[in-house]
Amino acid sequence: MRDVNEHTITQAVVDRLADTPDPRLKTVVTSLVRHLHDFVRDVEPTFAEWQAAIAFLTRTGQTCDQHRQEFILLSDILGVSMLVDALNHRMPEGATETTVLGPFYVEAAPERQNGADIAGPLEGTPLLVTGSVATVGGQVLAGATVDVWHADDDGAYDVQQLDALGGLAGRARFRTDAQGRFHFWTVMPAWYPIPDDGPVGDLLTATGRHPNRPAHLHVMIAAAGFETLITHIFAADSPWLESDAVFGVKTSLIADFAERPAGTAPDGRAMDRSYRHLAYDFGLKPA
Repeated sequence: MRDVNEHTITQAVVDRLADTPDPRLKTVVTSLVRHLHDFVRDVEPTFAEWQAAIAFLTRTGQTCDQHRQEFILLSDILGVSMLVDALNHRMPEGATETTVLGPFYVEAAPERQNGADIAGPLEGTPLLVTGSVATVGGQVLAGATVDVWHADDDGAYDVQQLDALGGLAGRARFRTDAQGRFHFWTVMPAWYPIPDDGPVGDLLTATGRHPNRPAHLHVMIAAAGFETLITHIFAADSPWLESDAVFGVKTSLIADFAERPAGTAPDGRAMDRSYRHLAYDFGLKPA
């Protein structure tokens, strides 16, 4: 088609996609073109604004490296990550709700025995985590893998400070026992800001938003025959629960990290100082 204009350009592009071999790719790209063109017609950007948008996306890509994924951050703060998560995880009653994976998951987390202390060199208020894993119908799941990871009391993850820590800390993989239970010790995580020294941070500032996430524990649970659960458990006394920068908070995932006095902890450990205790039961959706 020649002589396209603002009214005919969209169909001209769509027509060029007619011979796309992969049906799903054709559907996705066609929809992208239609929505993108409608967006441009809606806002009518100037050339300067269009160039600024291209520069922003270019900087976003240039900020990515093996330790940082700025495009995921962009998806997070625009709510796209949680929208994709919601569309892919319509949960039945009794199943624990999901939330975003986050950028600090490590596949090769060390496997530890129940009751282990995974804090390593991390300092802070001791935290006992006790939990169980079951089906949505309440049947316990023995042998399920439970990956956990979290920030320290300064809001930093181990992978952000490997040299200082000397290795991974505040993360591990456990397996549920015959009763579907697991427990471990670590330190209380703090709330923290997502990386805001790049283009995503500039966008947050420009739109009057903060970069902060409430304190939480990451959990990933896998068992044969069930959908892998990726979620967070948020501390009920943390700030930013109502304005999480990545929209990840759900009411069912807010829990009491209860303050406990010195004495004998529920797992029998003698504590000479006060500590926190999180108890949470997880339900998995059949695959």
